[in-house]
Amino acid sequence: LSNLDAKLRGQMRSEIARLQKRLGVTTVYVTHDQTEAMTLGDRVAVLKRGVLQQLASPRELYENPGNLFVAGFIGSPPMNFLPARVSGTSVELPFGTVQIPQEKADKVSAAAAKGLLMAGIRPEHFEDAAVVDDSRQGSTFRAKVDVVEWLGNEAYAYIPFEAPPEVRSQLEQLERDLDGESLRTQLVVSLDGTSRIAEGDDAEIWVDSSKMHLFDPAT
Repeated sequence: LSNLDAKLRGQMRSEIARLQKRLGVTTVYVTHDQTEAMTLGDRVAVLKRGVLQQLASPRELYENPGNLFVAGFIGSPPMNFLPARVSGTSVELPFGTVQIPQEKADKVSAAAAKGLLMAGIRPEHFEDAAVVDDSRQGSTFRAKVDVVEWLGNEAYAYIPFEAPPEVRSQLEQLERDLDGESLRTQLVVSLDGTSRIAEGDDAEIWVDSSKMHLFDPAT
């Protein structure tokens, strides 16, 4: 399907799904496109250089990725990875400190003792604090926005950050594993289309810290 234009590719995905359900036969579909894997697969096997990384439903891969590679492969735009230090329920990120639920903190207590962890947060779990309902749980931080892409129903804000050398090398290796090129360390934030955040703003950003993933980079 990669030779088709974007609109036709979407139509062909739905036709293949209909055909597969009508025939009722087990089908193995091999693709490098994570959108095809997520939309066509009942179970998805994520491979890295021929080695199985995780076998699960698309929802499980998205909500509970087994490692950094799976987390970076599933989702568009991809998950953000940030250096993090955990102390109790507090997670120190490049932009400030956010709070995580106690049960999540308990799971990482052993790894946290080693020092630096990698926090993974998807772009859609951020929002402009000005448009977030007060009843929603989460944390806020302030950061300078470098670039904003407005798409009508939503916008993407890009926020550069400095990463320690050991984290930068890890992120560069992850980009190579995912067949990409690491140009800069930056946070990609998805905003509601009504947000008025503009390039150059010192913006207040809300994050659903309960959806944060914490990885031990060593393992």
